[in-house]
Amino acid sequence: MALDGVNLSVEDGEYVCVLGPTGAGKTTLLRIIAGLLEPDEGEIYVDGRCVNHLPPEARDTVYMYQQYALFPHMTVWQNVSYGPEIKNWDREKVEQLTSEILGMVRLAERRDAYPHELSGGMQQRVALGRGIASGARILLLDEPLGALDARLRVELRAQLKQLVKDQGLTAVHVTHDQEEALMTADRVVVLRNGRVEQTGTPHEVYSRPHSIFVASFVGGANFLEGTIIRSDDTGSVIEILGGIRIHVATGDVKVGERMVLAYRLEDTGIGEAAVVGANNLPGVIESATFIGDSIEYEVHLENNGTIVSKSLLSDASKIYTAGQHVVVTLLPVKGHVFPYPAMGLLKEVEAI
Repeated sequence: MALDGVNLSVEDGEYVCVLGPTGAGKTTLLRIIAGLLEPDEGEIYVDGRCVNHLPPEARDTVYMYQQYALFPHMTVWQNVSYGPEIKNWDREKVEQLTSEILGMVRLAERRDAYPHELSGGMQQRVALGRGIASGARILLLDEPLGALDARLRVELRAQLKQLVKDQGLTAVHVTHDQEEALMTADRVVVLRNGRVEQTGTPHEVYSRPHSIFVASFVGGANFLEGTIIRSDDTGSVIEILGGIRIHVATGDVKVGERMVLAYRLEDTGIGEAAVVGANNLPGVIESATFIGDSIEYEVHLENNGTIVSKSLLSDASKIYTAGQHVVVTLLPVKGHVFPYPAMGLLKEVEAI
């Protein structure tokens, strides 16, 4: 089953990112909205009108394929201006819009080139520009930035959203790149195995994940298995491997329940001294990995467990190296508590 009971509303002018791993059903969802696939059951509405019976060209949507699907006999300019041209837009408006879009996707100097003369990344930029210029009110974007190099992909994220907003369009943007979704979307829809795991603003999905999978897939987290040994209005205590007790602010759990405690990597502090009012776990640095603006430390704890801490270089008072003794700090208010999954923790965090 590609999609299972998906119920999703997208507001006029909203930029929605559907985020999920390969095989989650993202492209199937787009193709059903576009009319390229017929659902076995359920309805698709545009402006309150059921469009199940309408062909793709009558749905006021444009679908941008992962495979570009450019017109090989047309130049870059002709491909991008194709939609407005066939809709008989005013000539001045067509030229102004086409020039603006070619400038955005950095292809103004290649306006007279044909698709076979362009790199894969350039072809994808042409397809992106053609979709935006089509005149359709709803853009269905299937991994639109996937073939671009890292730097251009980051630059185009904000520009793409701004142009969609400036044109008064509605966009459903499919991606497996969580950073792309968080930076671009008004609202994020996390899809897994054909089902919606969570919807919300980027901040809501990241800071308040509803499931172990969302915590793992969006941003990543450390997971600690344990049992609730105390719970009241002030919070709860979870006993993890080795008899270590972790205090968390969550109090809505039952004593004796087996739980999973999640901490974001950046919420896992690291230092040489204990922090007052926090859970402090002694350990030894196993590795330190430099990843640009931050460092990820893998720490071996005294209970033989491993935890990862991410520190921004701008905030780091000291750089640690393998073999150093440190204290890992877990603030009670930063912990997310989830019921232990029936299929086990490893199965729950798997992408599919």
